[in-house]
Amino acid sequence: MPACNMLLLGAKKKNLSGFSTATAEFRVGYLQQTEVFQSTPPSLRPQASRLIAAKSTLAARIDFIRGDPTGKAGKNLLNEIGKKIEKWQQLPPPRLPKPLPVPDSAPKKKRGGRRLRKTKERYAQTNMRKLVNRMQFGVPEESSLGDGLGKGYGLLGQAGSGKLRVSTGESKPISQFAKRFKEKNCGSGRLISGLTSSLAFTPIQGMELSSPFTDGNILGSGTGSTYFSDTGTFLKITKI
Repeated sequence: MPACNMLLLGAKKKNLSGFSTATAEFRVGYLQQTEVFQSTPPSLRPQASRLIAAKSTLAARIDFIRGDPTGKAGKNLLNEIGKKIEKWQQLPPPRLPKPLPVPDSAPKKKRGGRRLRKTKERYAQTNMRKLVNRMQFGVPEESSLGDGLGKGYGLLGQAGSGKLRVSTGESKPISQFAKRFKEKNCGSGRLISGLTSSLAFTPIQGMELSSPFTDGNILGSGTGSTYFSDTGTFLKITKI
């Protein structure tokens, strides 16, 4: 008889239809009623039942051939079961700290080749970057925002180096903004202030009102006769 069938010897086969199966003990045979199984913690009982079934099968085969009349083989199997169950209950060994490798001052040898050389060339520091990281003693460096503000150019921005061409002209948005600001503050030549008046003080007649129609010509001449005139008014011209 194999050990898997040894587990089911003496098991209950009642069909509790309609009743709760929470407290029912199924597949509990003769091996589960032994002292070794009952003394085992509940978490280890499934493993213990398979172990007891395997050793019981070996003991039954020894008894069948009458190989050990004294029963010493059975006691050895029982002691082996007890030792294994005790070993299962032991705590796992603590994790030992992994020792760090001894620091070595000498650089490690790395594998070379064409691919590694290409990678080093791709990520190597360029000559322009080296010039940026260097400064000349006693000479202020050029910066992106001027007056030492922003990112400095180091020796790359020095005059006469021929490595960097920095445009000194103003950018288009800044120049347009400056032009608009100047026109707004200073005013345009064609605008007339609101404080000006058409009254004139003369020593002969005193206060005199100047007329826009000086020469008797209503329409005038040049741009004064059009709607671009600064002194003209709304006129109604009769059609003939």
